[in-house]
Amino acid sequence: MPSAVTSSQGALVVLRFGRVAVMGTVAVLILIAGVWASWGSAQHVMLTKGRESGTIEVTRCGADTCSGPYSPISAGSQPRGSVVIEKNVAVRQGQTYTVVVKPGSDDVVRSGPAGVLYSWVPFGGALLLASVVVAGGMRRTRPAWVLAGAGIALLTAAFVTI
Repeated sequence: MPSAVTSSQGALVVLRFGRVAVMGTVAVLILIAGVWASWGSAQHVMLTKGRESGTIEVTRCGADTCSGPYSPISAGSQPRGSVVIEKNVAVRQGQTYTVVVKPGSDDVVRSGPAGVLYSWVPFGGALLLASVVVAGGMRRTRPAWVLAGAGIALLTAAFVTI
């Protein structure tokens, strides 16, 4: 016949496993959301084969976007009178940036190392958030420090290159 001590120890094991499983699932979902948010622009910057690339000279900026004329660099790319780029800390009026055109539109994203790192900034934030979940919810400090270190490294590299 099982004793009360054995029964309570079994319950603690089940609760501990449940906590780790739930928090692990939350951490994985946070990381998937970070990749999903980053991939929208990262795919254009990283998979450039067959895409139009060139430069934009930013002449006008609104609340959320900036625009300017597009000069092609790649073969088959056509000059455009105006293309639109997202306004952020990395885009300033009067500057010229290398960009990749999103297929089927006049929207562009920055290319090169700065563009790649900037497009993965949401994933860097997800790494930091997941590290808190792993440390607090799963009680796994070493993997949490690895996640946090990777997130800080990514965000710092993006900040430095921009």
